[in-house]
Amino acid sequence: MDVPPSAPPFTPGDPLAGLLDGPRARGAFLIRACFDPPWAVRVEDRAPLTVMLLVRGDAWVVPEGGEGVRLRAGDLAIARGPAPYTCADDPATEPQALILPGGACSYPDGRSLNGSMDLGVRTWGSRPDGATVLLIGTYQMRSEINARLLDALPPLLSLTDAEWRCPLTPLLMEEIVRDEPGQEVVLDRLLDLLLIAALRAWFSRPDAEAPAWYRALADPVVGRVLRLLRDDPAHPWTVASLAAKAGVSRAALARRFTGLVGEPPMAHLTGLRLALAADRLRTTDATLAAIARQVGYGSAFSLSTAFKRMYGVSPQEHREGAPGARPTGP
Repeated sequence: MDVPPSAPPFTPGDPLAGLLDGPRARGAFLIRACFDPPWAVRVEDRAPLTVMLLVRGDAWVVPEGGEGVRLRAGDLAIARGPAPYTCADDPATEPQALILPGGACSYPDGRSLNGSMDLGVRTWGSRPDGATVLLIGTYQMRSEINARLLDALPPLLSLTDAEWRCPLTPLLMEEIVRDEPGQEVVLDRLLDLLLIAALRAWFSRPDAEAPAWYRALADPVVGRVLRLLRDDPAHPWTVASLAAKAGVSRAALARRFTGLVGEPPMAHLTGLRLALAADRLRTTDATLAAIARQVGYGSAFSLSTAFKRMYGVSPQEHREGAPGARPTGP
């Protein structure tokens, strides 16, 4: 038996809690899009995740090379980047504008829109009281979303108003057009809440297929170990110390952890530490030595060596924006 009678008591928690605790928007791109048909906008911003909430009218979201979904008032869609997609009144409508990285906008032929579709504070489109109103919130960096959560989502998902009923819509409609001190932080947190509510509804559907990480977090042994690693990644963990905390033998933990997570405990810890380091390199000014200490490496050199081995670029190159480093943390 893997869990002996002497094992510490385990209280199963919500297996999504650790993952849904992850969204942390930082200066997210939020806008209220207002259109009269026919309208279509092609999105090529390469953002990792965009949430679209239809407040009024009808709309289609059509991913590149995929099947589109139709939205009605109250419905929500989540697009996982970086692949492009089109929002339109009808899949056949030709795009009238392009959304590029950083929220830049242009005509399909590349000419700048020069603000011609700006309608006021965080409002964009053809007219403020258009037949279609769509609230759009975009996470601009992958590090703002739990990487394992991103990887578990389809390129495009949608929820009907009946599937996810959320009281945030009126508040978002009110707050998105306000221009007051601290408003950016208010909107970031509202976007996080909106995403969490939507994902909770998505994963609780009767036909939802639980991914491997969901089963692992729900497991009384592996879930405990995953939480230990997540809560204190800098601790000098060993398989033996983790097994003792979980109340199982080293062999039992290694077998059970690898079977559920898909990699051994120490390999998972290495990935977690390096993903955290990658995030902190991009989001803080901390020195490499300080980050090394924060994530459990004894020196900047040891972190740099492990980082380059996993990601193919040095920590400094990653900090400067070099492509290649893709965090794959918990």
